[in-house]
Amino acid sequence: MIELARQFGRYGYRRIAALLREAGWSVSDGRIERLWRREGLKVPQKQPKKGRLWLNDGSCVRLRPEYRNHVWSYDFVHCRTDDGKVFRTLNILDEFSRECLAIKVDRKLNSTNVIDALTDLFIMRGSPAFIRSDNGPEFIAQAVREWIAAVGAKTAYIEPGSPWENGYCESFQRQVQR
Repeated sequence: MIELARQFGRYGYRRIAALLREAGWSVSDGRIERLWRREGLKVPQKQPKKGRLWLNDGSCVRLRPEYRNHVWSYDFVHCRTDDGKVFRTLNILDEFSRECLAIKVDRKLNSTNVIDALTDLFIMRGSPAFIRSDNGPEFIAQAVREWIAAVGAKTAYIEPGSPWENGYCESFQRQVQR
């Protein structure tokens, strides 16, 4: 019984009892259940499925990256120094490789700083197909949208109040804050 449970890790005691009966053993499910409990055997919990990538109405929300420089995402993190002064970091990530392309730190960051950081990256790496961000004022500013359109990239804004749609960036920021 223990060897079968080790070999077939997702089988429960009923399936193991059936395998033993097929092998010629004269056992009941009840006996195998008692022995199963005595040995402390358990079927491991199923892993949770990945979060859905669509809304209830069936429309697709999140664009999946397919290659390097396909989808970049960027977002701000607000932090405080030991003396209580606020600073912000602008994190820019390539979602396919999950590589941090740039981190810009300053007391105040606005749309001009976003354009400057993206300009440096576009010069070094070329422009991505899509840039994903939330609907913060720095990202939906007219100057940023016009500049992104001028260089040939497209914007992919996430729904307001839905940070899971920008999961790669949020995960990175959670790890950086630790």
